[in-house]
Amino acid sequence: MATLSDPVAETSLGSLRGDLDASQSVCVFRGIRYGESPAKTGRFRAPQPAAGWEGIREAREFGAICPQSGKVGSYTVARKRLPQSEDCLFLNVWTPHLDGSRPVMVWLHGRGYAQGAGSEPLYDGAALSKRGDVVVVTINHRLNVFGYLHLAELGGDSYAGSGLAGMLDAELALRWVRDHISAFGGDPGNVTIFGESGGGLKVSTLLAMPSAHGLFHRAIIQSGPGIRALSARRATERAHKLIEHLALDDLAQLDEVPADQLREAAEKVSPRWEPVMDDHVLPLHPFDPTPAPTALEIPIMIGATRDETALFTLGDAKRGRLSDTELRERVQPMLGDRTDAAIAAFRESRPDASPWDLFIAITSQRFFYGSVLLAERQSAATDTPIWLYVFDYAKASPIGAAHGLEIAYAFGNAGAARRGDPEVAQVEADMCGAWASFAHHGNPNHVGIPEWAPYDSKARSTMLFDAPSHVEADPRRLERLAFEGLQLGRS
Repeated sequence: MATLSDPVAETSLGSLRGDLDASQSVCVFRGIRYGESPAKTGRFRAPQPAAGWEGIREAREFGAICPQSGKVGSYTVARKRLPQSEDCLFLNVWTPHLDGSRPVMVWLHGRGYAQGAGSEPLYDGAALSKRGDVVVVTINHRLNVFGYLHLAELGGDSYAGSGLAGMLDAELALRWVRDHISAFGGDPGNVTIFGESGGGLKVSTLLAMPSAHGLFHRAIIQSGPGIRALSARRATERAHKLIEHLALDDLAQLDEVPADQLREAAEKVSPRWEPVMDDHVLPLHPFDPTPAPTALEIPIMIGATRDETALFTLGDAKRGRLSDTELRERVQPMLGDRTDAAIAAFRESRPDASPWDLFIAITSQRFFYGSVLLAERQSAATDTPIWLYVFDYAKASPIGAAHGLEIAYAFGNAGAARRGDPEVAQVEADMCGAWASFAHHGNPNHVGIPEWAPYDSKARSTMLFDAPSHVEADPRRLERLAFEGLQLGRS
């Protein structure tokens, strides 16, 4: 008999044995295969569902991650190096109990479209599962060239959707959730997708994919508003360059290139491989010029952190000591002929800010402006509510409320690292409660935070998660106006 300490989930594919997370008293199942190996079934093709099995399969170790460079590739979990393989279609589940029918929260990891894994320690779902009474799912999927090499124009129908293979993996994971999550105490009729940075972009893309419609019911976009997708023309140009770089005579030879060689070549050809608007899987930009029709029924929560780019400038030689001239030189490529007016607006909004502080504020505003733009387009197109927030807790780190720092608060993991800090505990309770409430009810309001109204272009109601959290109408209005009309996204 399965017990909390020795949980066994009975799915229609077979039985899975997980573990007990003793710190939170929740069940955790790791490394569940949701798709067959893409290397076996075909690189750049649509993924195939996992096959069933006999007996009880162990689900106590995380699965392989997609081949990638960077520090995630050498990350350790429980002192074990995460293996890299094209055979990477695995997911993980945290649940308070195998019985019941709880909301399901499916996390799309960050680090752009090039790196990352659902098994990174930052995304441990135990605390959110316990505190929110939800089932948390994290996934691995194809990334970089393996997930987003667009070959449809070069190879025809057999490569349809190749420029979105990583997103088709995420869709397949959602189909697995629909078919099997009830065995883990989850409700397949109440699924929230959420993600940060590249994960927010993935959430935005799923909102625009007709084939994913109906597989999820709410969406949270954290520091990753996806307005536009890459054009098929530019994606095909990148594919041409890769084939030329590899000196291939035939497209079919791509299947034979060793994974590391293929990834390294792709990184030399282009720093970015990303979803492609292809008239097949993604027929429209997610939110340009208006929201895709499939997004209109979905309640959305979206926001950014106050000091997003502080994270990306830690190694900057001029950190903390920028001159006014250097400030202008750095932001001019982004702002063009509105540079001087924008700097003046930010100076008026933040009269005590140094040139470095203004640099962080101006470059960070791009994330928030994208969130505002998405919220405005969504609220203008539908009565389905959308809520806007800012993670504004300056004490989150020595560099402020930087990119990605809200993740630990939303997952309920921030307090574990800063025990005894009542402010951290309060911000964590506010955010974790809002994320869980949104998953339960499609509305982030809960006891402990002030009344938070959905966003519209008149009131511009925005939650600032801080100590204490509070709601403002059009916060930092001058900064928003300085960015109004700025072109965002790819072409």
